[in-house]
This record gives sequence, C-alpha cells and structure tokens, in this order.
Amino acid sequence: MSLERINPAELSPPTGFSHAVTATGSRLVLLAGQTALDGTGAVVGDGLPEQFERALANLLAALAAAGGTPADLARVTVYAVDVAAYRDHAPELGRIWRRLAGRDYPAMAVVGAVRLWDEKALVELDGIAVLD
Repeated sequence: MSLERINPAELSPPTGFSHAVTATGSRLVLLAGQTALDGTGAVVGDGLPEQFERALANLLAALAAAGGTPADLARVTVYAVDVAAYRDHAPELGRIWRRLAGRDYPAMAVVGAVRLWDEKALVELDGIAVLD
C-alpha cells in the first residue's frame, strides 16, 4: 500500500491536513462516523477536546479492527456542532491527533453540523483508509 500526500506550493500551507492524497492498495476501508461513545453507548467527555480524543480513538479502533493503522488513512471528515469552538481548540486537537495518529495527515475537512446523531456529541469523525 502506498499513500502519497500532495501539498502544492501554490496553495496555502496545510496545517493538520494534506491538500490531496493519492492511494494505491488492494483494500478500501470505509469508516463509519464515530462520536465519543464509550463501550456502553454513552457519550463521554463534556468538552470538545475530550470528545474529539474519544471519537478519534474510536475511529482508530475500527481501523485497527480492519487491519489498518493511522498511516493508512487517506481521508477524514470532522463534523462539529460548533466550528468556532473547533477553531479555538485547534492547537489542542492537533496535539491529540499527533499523539494518537502521528504526523501522517490525511486529506481532511471540518464541516459544521446543527446536531449529530448522538445529541450530546460535539464532534464526529469518519474516514477512508487504503490497506495492502
């Protein structure tokens, strides 16, 4: 499997994402949206950073169960109920990402949402990975 992260010089320098990712592999893994649910189905964490960490951990757990690693992520979409709060917490969220997923950033987008499936959820992440 091979992922190539492409960041053209004529675009704004990416921080915490890649502008484009090309993928070559034999197995596509589509990861369902993950919120900060614990094993009992309850949303844990009162603040955005805590919920982001749990949602990312859940996404990575699903990826690991499919045989992948964070470096296999080609695309992640983040849905946030408060984009301004997401921007305010961006440095901390970046530290959480690097601690759990490393520095190989997929193509990413942050999308504002009125609410998520789990009413107490502040953030949800889904993704696409390419494996050997």
